[in-house]
Amino acid sequence: MITSPPRSAHRRAESTPYVDLTRTEWSALRDKTPLPLTASEVERLRGLGDVIDLDEVRDVYLPLSRLLNLYVGATDGLRGALNTFLGDAGNGHGTQHGTPFVIGVAGSVAVGKSTVARLLQALLARWPEHPRVELVTTDGFLLPMKELKARGLTSRKGFPESYDRRALTRFVADIKAGKDEVTAPVYSHLIYDIVPGQRLTVRRPDILIVEGLNVLQPALPGKDGRTRVGLADYFDFSVYVDAKAEDIENWYLNRFKKLRQTAFQNPDSYFHRHTEVSEEEALDYARTMWRTINKPNLVENVAPTRGRATLVVRKGPDHKVQRLSLRKL
Repeated sequence: MITSPPRSAHRRAESTPYVDLTRTEWSALRDKTPLPLTASEVERLRGLGDVIDLDEVRDVYLPLSRLLNLYVGATDGLRGALNTFLGDAGNGHGTQHGTPFVIGVAGSVAVGKSTVARLLQALLARWPEHPRVELVTTDGFLLPMKELKARGLTSRKGFPESYDRRALTRFVADIKAGKDEVTAPVYSHLIYDIVPGQRLTVRRPDILIVEGLNVLQPALPGKDGRTRVGLADYFDFSVYVDAKAEDIENWYLNRFKKLRQTAFQNPDSYFHRHTEVSEEEALDYARTMWRTINKPNLVENVAPTRGRATLVVRKGPDHKVQRLSLRKL
C-alpha cells in the first residue's frame, strides 16, 4: 500500500527556496540548444585537475547557458517595464538604459569554479543576443603582498580581509552603471602577486562574469552601523560550485602535484622552491596550506554564502556534477 509522506515532510519540502534537480533532470532542460564547443575547446577551457568533458558541458552547462539567456531577455523586459512606469519622471532621474547582465561564480579553492566561469563565458558569447561576454576574477583585487605583510595578513590570503573590497565593488558598480571603460588590477599566479603597472580594461560588455571565493558575501556594516551595498547586490544571477570538503582537499593536493610538475618548474614561480624538495615534503606544505588557510576560509566564509546563490552546482568525488538546486522565483 502506498502511503503519503508525513505532513512534516511536506512542510520541509515546501520550505526550501530551491528546486532540486538530478543531473538527468537538469540535462533535459537544455531543450534543443546546440552544443557550440568542440572537445579541443573544452580541453583548453578546463582547469588543471578538472575532468570536465563534452558530456558534462552538454548535460550541465548547456542548459545553464539557455537559462541565463532567458534571464538576460527577461531582465531587458523588466527594465523596459520600469522605464514605462517612470515615464517622463525618469528622464535624467533613473531611466535605465541597457547595462551589462552580471553573473557571480563562487566556491572553494580547487572546486573548479574558474572552469565553470570560462565555460559560461564561451557558451554565452555564442548566443546572438549577447556576444560580448567578459570574465573578471577577484584575484586582481587581492592586496599586494607588500600590503598583506604590512597588515600581518600573509597567512590570511584569500580571506575577505585580504581583498580591496571597496575597489572591487566600485569596479562592478561602474560596469553595471554602463560606463564606457572600467579598469582593474592584474594578478599573476606565477609571482603570486599583483603585477605593478598592469591594468585589465573592460569596455561595456553585454554580460560580465565575476569569479572568486567570496563574491557572494554580504556587505559589512559601515563604521556608522549602516548597511552598505555589497558586491553581490549587483549580480543578476549567481552560481555556487559545491562539493564535500574532503573531496576538495583531494583535488587541491592533486592540483598541487600537477603544478609542481608544470608551472612551478619556472624559476620565476613563487612556488618554485617546492620543486627542489621531495614530493612528500612538498605535499606536507600543501596539506598545511589547506588545513590552516583554505579549509578554514571555506568553512568560515565561503560555504556560508552558498544559500545566497541562484544556482548551486553539486559535484561528486570524481569532479562530476551530480545535482543542481535552482532558486525559486
